[in-house]
Amino acid sequence: MTQTPIRSAATIITVRNVSSSPQVLMGQRGSKAAFMPDKFVFPGGAVDAEDNVIPLAKPLVQSCHARLLQDNSGPSPETLAVAAIRELWEETGLILGTPEAWRDAPEDWSGFAQAGFRPSAEGMYFFFRAITPPGPPRRFDARFFLVDANKLAGDLDDFSGASDELSHLQWVPLDEARTLNLPFITSIVLGELAALREIGPPASVPFFKNQDEESLFLRLHGSEQQYQ
Repeated sequence: MTQTPIRSAATIITVRNVSSSPQVLMGQRGSKAAFMPDKFVFPGGAVDAEDNVIPLAKPLVQSCHARLLQDNSGPSPETLAVAAIRELWEETGLILGTPEAWRDAPEDWSGFAQAGFRPSAEGMYFFFRAITPPGPPRRFDARFFLVDANKLAGDLDDFSGASDELSHLQWVPLDEARTLNLPFITSIVLGELAALREIGPPASVPFFKNQDEESLFLRLHGSEQQYQ
């Protein structure tokens, strides 16, 4: 049997009204999608090779950068952050960036640049990591980033610039989100969000490390103490 390659992926969890009645931005994958059809998910997707050459206007905080380096032989922390910002832009039309001219933006980012922004990781925090289990035709090493909706530019309810990759884009009350048709990992992430009171670097990052031989649930702490 041929082993399914594991691709790196990045996802953004966007939370609105975090201190009062929190809502998360989610959309539904198509019924014919090769991976997780019909499931409600956060905006995200596989890392592209071009993500490696896109500069961030503002960097990740040091603690998140360090945790993204742990047990990582793939894309850099900066590349993962860029991929998450790009996927958010493509799938929802919403912008996470710094108001700044970007005259040499690649064609794929032209709309982002024309809106007057450069991608920025300010206020963007590494929150969760999961390697999907063996079995499905596609496998991913997904890093989930957390961001306050206040960091996004534009009308948070206007998805007119979104691609057709996700349908039924909506802000879902956090206490109702787990009633949707969800992938297992998304349900676990929502459980981690249940105790959220403010958005910032978490004390540790959960890591579901599904390997062919075993499945581990770890917590990434940082350079001094890698795992719990």
